[in-house]
Amino acid sequence: MAPAKACNLLRHRRLFEEALGTPFTEGNRIERLRNGDAIFPAMLAAIEGARDSVELLSYIYWRGDIAIRFAETLAARARAGLAVRVLLDSWGAAPMNQRLVRIMRQGGVDLRWFRPLRRWQVWRAGQRTHRKVLVTDGRLGFTGGVGIAEEWCGDARHAGEWRDTHFRISGPAVRGLRAAFYGNWAEAVLEEEPAAGLPAALEAGQDRAERPGTATVQVVCSSAGSAWSQVAGMAELAIALAQRSLRIGTAYFVPDAATTSALVAAAERGVAVEVMLPWPHMDVRVSQLAGARAIAPLLEAGVAVQVYQPCMYHAKVMLLDGQVSVIGSANFNRRSAWQDEEVFLVCHDPALATVLAEDWEEDLARCRPIELRRWRRRGRWQRLKEAAARVVKPMV
Repeated sequence: MAPAKACNLLRHRRLFEEALGTPFTEGNRIERLRNGDAIFPAMLAAIEGARDSVELLSYIYWRGDIAIRFAETLAARARAGLAVRVLLDSWGAAPMNQRLVRIMRQGGVDLRWFRPLRRWQVWRAGQRTHRKVLVTDGRLGFTGGVGIAEEWCGDARHAGEWRDTHFRISGPAVRGLRAAFYGNWAEAVLEEEPAAGLPAALEAGQDRAERPGTATVQVVCSSAGSAWSQVAGMAELAIALAQRSLRIGTAYFVPDAATTSALVAAAERGVAVEVMLPWPHMDVRVSQLAGARAIAPLLEAGVAVQVYQPCMYHAKVMLLDGQVSVIGSANFNRRSAWQDEEVFLVCHDPALATVLAEDWEEDLARCRPIELRRWRRRGRWQRLKEAAARVVKPMV
């Protein structure tokens, strides 16, 4: 059995490399961090332990004590002489308290805004960076679903504590995370300083051949506004390759007709397809409405659609045949596929797959399934809202 399994993973690797244009790296270590109580201390410890550089990219930086803690920690490392660069999306981080901006800049942090909102650039207003990346000293990286805000604090115990998953990564894959950061950073800097180049600190960590683990990882930086989307390509390939099981955990589920048909086809050929959603505590209700059209065909095909009950479910995880894990910032919606800058990792790591499968079962115990009979009985007013939301479906 082992040789057949290995061949299957080698085939997956080849197909993902050919489809997405990015090679896998070997010798990585990936650690799953579950919820804010584990995620934020790990990120802050990495910043506090940095010796050369800190690079932070986030779509969301809002309010709360944790937002203050990050600002003060970043400023302290800058005052200590480190190169600290922070890039925030000008739309996603718009609610941020400006006092935090002052704390960081007065401490010496080089803080920039990705695609500032300008009236004469309305065509770019919807194209954001949704990436969440932290890299310290060019050798330790973090990515996943978490933003810097009080909503993510805690351990998903009640509606005020969001359920999310983040990842601490070491090894050659960190270079891909730096590419995700500097791809967006370069655009932000060049808009303000057309003659600027990439910083010398980019050299940090590039000559270190550390291989702390056994995970094989593909890091893909998906960019908005192109004719081809790596997020859409990854999802299409993962669905097509699934032979036994496919689990999709996502905060925002708005598949297009082709993706819905692919999921239905997977279920009909015997793949156990499961989807986990956050609907009871959804923070962007229009996304729920826009994705509702896909639910009936999926249920009719035997796809299990589970709704997480305690709080907002914000994780972004895909598990393919219990072997391949897809993690990162991308949701299962058209926005991640065609509007936002995203970063995701395709991981061949049995230990990670096992941990994420255990997380899935634990989360499943806190879910309720959507039943086809009850779904068909939803009211006329609900259906009207769903129909209206389809107008904005390409944007959510």
